[in-house]
This record gives sequence, structure tokens and C-alpha cells, in this order.
Amino acid sequence: MADTAKSGEAIIRLENIVKRFGGAEALSGASLTVRRGSVHGLVGQNGAGKSTLIKLIAGLHRADEGTVEIDGKAYDRLTPHLVEELGVHFIHQDRLLVPTFTVGEALFLGRELRFPGTPFLDRAGMRRKSAEILERYFGLSLPHSALIAELSAAEKQIVQITRALIANPKVLVFDEPTAALVRREADLLFQLIRRLSAEGVTVLYISHYLGEIVDLCDTVTVLRNGRDVATLPVAETSAADIGALMVNRAIGELYPKPDVTPGEVVLDVENLALAGRFEAVSFRLRKGEVLGLTGLVGSGAKEVVRSLFGLDRPTGGTVRIKGETVLSADPAAATRRRLALVPEDRRRDGVALDLTVTENTTLASLDRFSRGLIDRSAERRQTEDLVKRLEIKTDGVDALVKTLSGGNQQKVAIAKWLSRQSEIYLLDEPTVGVDIAAKVEIYRLIGELAERGAAVLVLSSDIEELLGVTDRILVFFRGRVTREFPSSETSPGEILADVTGAHETLRHAG
Repeated sequence: MADTAKSGEAIIRLENIVKRFGGAEALSGASLTVRRGSVHGLVGQNGAGKSTLIKLIAGLHRADEGTVEIDGKAYDRLTPHLVEELGVHFIHQDRLLVPTFTVGEALFLGRELRFPGTPFLDRAGMRRKSAEILERYFGLSLPHSALIAELSAAEKQIVQITRALIANPKVLVFDEPTAALVRREADLLFQLIRRLSAEGVTVLYISHYLGEIVDLCDTVTVLRNGRDVATLPVAETSAADIGALMVNRAIGELYPKPDVTPGEVVLDVENLALAGRFEAVSFRLRKGEVLGLTGLVGSGAKEVVRSLFGLDRPTGGTVRIKGETVLSADPAAATRRRLALVPEDRRRDGVALDLTVTENTTLASLDRFSRGLIDRSAERRQTEDLVKRLEIKTDGVDALVKTLSGGNQQKVAIAKWLSRQSEIYLLDEPTVGVDIAAKVEIYRLIGELAERGAAVLVLSSDIEELLGVTDRILVFFRGRVTREFPSSETSPGEILADVTGAHETLRHAG
């Protein structure tokens, strides 16, 4: 697909880029060199300058100082059209597709095939070309007449990638491509990127998910405060090292876990089962303890969390809270027993985006502020206290939650349960989709919850995260707890072997 004759040379080079917006510098001498045929990662926390750098490459911004080179030639002024002509194409996280267009119209917009010497569209030719690429790279077909608005997030991304592949790209820039994808869809995307790289296409990959960077990329550049602070071969570093560079902290500071001695058992789960999902799940959770759960999609770990909060009804087993046997009847009963759930999809299930910070914070505890009428002053004082305590960055407690960053939305979701005075916290992928700085703040908050005597259960697919913030980790595989690990004495490799069933395979082989 791409010319690999000069593999290893720089195909994109930005040197000492300065970009100002008003009096503020978004980039302060940043440099980036992407080698032909490589998969190059670009990381940095929000505000580090990633978006500005990508918009410079895309021709959407012009540098105030510095040099921009594509394929060995310097350009003083780029435009989006010129960038595409040079073979650089972008796969944006927000897809940038017209929802009322058909798949066929979206694929060939601006570069429609026509019969030679005529203005007439070669619709059959366009259908053949798109069908060929869809089959070759994705093993599927999409109806040419289907509307973009009718497609799933993964299908929209496929359309965007196919549109780029039709143009025979030299470089594909993926901007947070897995933000709206489930794990299976993300895995398929990774397979595609590896295949394109093997065919000579250069990939620039931007992601908050450092595990993706380590798994996919050959090289990674770290931005911090508008500058590049490191460019490293991925084989010689780790996700933790990259994260430490992003926030300029020692690795140990990424996981600020306090030393807490667990107290009495507050949650006792015995032989819990949900037909077809999990069986014989038993564990205990103590005051001041942080317990981790992990497993592949379909392992049963997520369904256990849902069952504890009453979203799924178990078909067997016993749950005791503070020694009292309870039935997980519904979420309302769970909240009355001081359970709290912070769901994975915070924007859909965890917060109400069109309500204010105050309204979200007190949503689960209105009875505390109501004596017939809501005491707005008390409600506001409670919210202001939690905003200060959790260091929620907002224009004020009357700001709409949809105006907050992902990390601060997550803090509001937790504040809601702190206002309820919950005692057992079920956190489902609590740092998904937030940058490294926000992750560290959420880790600190988990530690504070434990210090205050709360019991915390964290479900996460990020193994290093679990090892950093938990006391113990339970691994789920095919509906069962296969092993329990003490976090402080365990390596990521040991957890991963059980998560993927490697030990199970060895036992069967023996």
C-alpha cells in the first residue's frame, strides 16, 4: 500500500514548534520525528499540547515558530487538502462523518469516481472499490446505502478508516481511536494497525491508554507543558515509566496508596452465582480495604459487580453486609445499605450531564436536604465542601457537569455517593478515558476512602493500576475466581497469565 523503499527515514518531522493562542503558549519548542513504516505513539496529559501538534500536521493551525516537514520537504503553510494530497490521513475520535450521508457518499466525498471524460459518477466502480477494501481489511460488508447515523461507533470508525485506505495513504494518524469502542472492537483495530504497518503504512497513534501504546507502538514521544520531554523505544520502557514522564513524578508517586490496616468484614460473598455468567464466587471485603477484580470481557467480573448493586439478580449464593444476609433486589435497596456504584460509562450511567455539579452531587441523598422543601443552602454547602475535598476543577457548583473534563466528571460521580455517606464503594473501571493526571487524583481519592474506613472494590482491566492501588486482587476466568493475589507481592505478568488463562492451559496440558 505504501512505499517502503525508504523505511526508517523521517516521514514527519516537526522541529522546535511554538504555537501561541493570544498570550498563552500551547506549544513551547516541541519536536516530533516519525519514522517511515513505524507505529509511533504520542502521549501527554490534557493540555500537554497533543491536540495542537496534531492540528498543525493536519493543516488546521500554522506554527508561529519552528519547522514542519512531510516526506522530506518543509512547508510554511499546510492546508487539510494539501495534507491529504501528501498522503497523511486522520482517524478522529469524534469520527467527523456527516450523519445524513450514506456509507457510499461518506467514503468518496470529495474524491468521487467518474467515468473518464464525463461528469457522471461511476457508482458501480465506487461500490466495487469500497467492497474490496472492506473485505480485505475488515472481512465484512456494509450496505452502501446505509446512513452514517444508523451505524455503531465501530462501524463509523471502519468507514473513516476505509475512506483513508481508498486514498492509498502513506501515514494514518489515529486520535484516541478506542475511546468509543468495546474491548473486542479495539482488539480488531489493533490487528488492523499491525497489518497496515507490515504493509508499510506509517502510523501515528495518540491515546490516553498507556497499555495500548506499549502493546502497539515501536516508539513513543511524551509531551508535557507544550514540550517533548522524551522519545523512547517502547521495548526499553513501560507504561509506568511513560506515565511518570507525563506527570513528572516518580513511579511510586503515580499510586499514592496510604498504609491502612483493614478492620472488620463488611461485605461477605459466598458461592454467588448467576446462571450462564458466573458461579461459586466467594470473597470478603473489610473496612479500609481496597480489593481488585480483573478478568477478560465475559469472565464474569463485571456481572458480579452488577449483582452486588442489584442490577442483576443472582441465581444462587449468599451476600452478607455487616453480618446481615441481604437480597440484591434492586439498586434502591443497595443504596439503603450504603453501597455505591460508580459505573464504567459515567456519561451515560454515572452522572446527569445536563444537571449542575450541585444537582448531581446530591442526587442520591436528597432526603438529607429535604423537609418537605429542599434546603438549597445546605445542599450548596455540602457540594462546595466535596468539590474542595475532591479537588474538582469546575467554574462553580452551578456549572453543568457536561462542561467538566472526564476526570472531574468521575469525581462528581464519586461525590454523589460521598454525599450519601456510603460505606462500600463498587468502582467499575474508575479511570477509563481520563488522562494520567486525573488518574493519579482518582487513585488518591481511592486511598482516602480506605483511610476513612470505607470498603472499596475496584474492577479494572488495567493490571498495573490494580497492583498500585489495591491490597488484594481476584482474577476471574470463565465465570470463576481462579486465584487471589496479594498486590504488593505480585508482578503484572503473573496476573496476566491468569487473566488470559495461560495457567489453565498449562494445567490441562499437564
